[in-house]
Amino acid sequence: MSTMPANERNDVPIRSLGYIRWQTPQFDEWVGYATDILGMMPTAGPRPEARYFRIDKYPYRFVLIPGERQQVDALGFEVADDLELAAVVERVTKAGRDVTPGTPEEADERLVGGFVSFDEPSGVRIEVFYGPILNHLPVQTPLVSGFVTGEQGLGHAVLAVDRPEETVDFFREVLGFQLRNTGRLNVAGRPTLTTISFLGCNPRHHTLGVVGMDIPGNMLHFMLEAKTIDDVGYALDRCLDAEIPLAMTLGRHTNDHMISFYSISPDRLQVEFGWGGLEIDSEASTTYEITKVSFWGHRRNPPPAK
Repeated sequence: MSTMPANERNDVPIRSLGYIRWQTPQFDEWVGYATDILGMMPTAGPRPEARYFRIDKYPYRFVLIPGERQQVDALGFEVADDLELAAVVERVTKAGRDVTPGTPEEADERLVGGFVSFDEPSGVRIEVFYGPILNHLPVQTPLVSGFVTGEQGLGHAVLAVDRPEETVDFFREVLGFQLRNTGRLNVAGRPTLTTISFLGCNPRHHTLGVVGMDIPGNMLHFMLEAKTIDDVGYALDRCLDAEIPLAMTLGRHTNDHMISFYSISPDRLQVEFGWGGLEIDSEASTTYEITKVSFWGHRRNPPPAK
């Protein structure tokens, strides 16, 4: 539980989840899945061996990197400018964690003005950046009418880590996230319920989820929010037509009210594709616990054999 006064927690200027860098051994299959199923726009990027994807005016929101195993290469969180970045560095350093400044060459590779990196308590690499370098070419997502981003950022990510309490405390006490809600889930093989925490830093109900689970890659899923419910229906049809397995069927969540389904990517990372997420007035919000994941739907399917 956070012991830092609210006014001190909330002065940390994290604005949103800016990008996800994901390493995968199923690189070629992932490229097709990101483009033809999720509807993201492939775009050129500085690293020739990587693949970059856009969903809005930003230079990219998702990066695929080939590797021997699936893993979060980094979650990139955005601040407004270099002064806000310095404020984050001060807080993270004071918390006893090593901060590595990004070199100009590394910043160029990320298409940002500047950034720093550090590991959160469970070992997931976090990058905090400012100044995305725009190319001003209109984004084209012909399979999706558009995605909900702006001040709400890319969407959300749910981390599966071995030290969930410390991770939650770090994001709340050091990076200033608000605890929006908690829930308890049934996890196969465990005799007791597992707690999941949902944290926010902007009007999106949650930008980050944290759960104590041991899964490859340290990420349970990430979420893309489309602009219309028809976008969700069309994406569901694309999954069914391509025989993409579903982790959870169409449903509506109790915490963020998102109508969504979960598909399984080529390396088994789940992707939530949704619409209608709840927006939160942070000044008036209080935390709560949910006792049911969804109002309806979101029925779980057994994992595919392959």
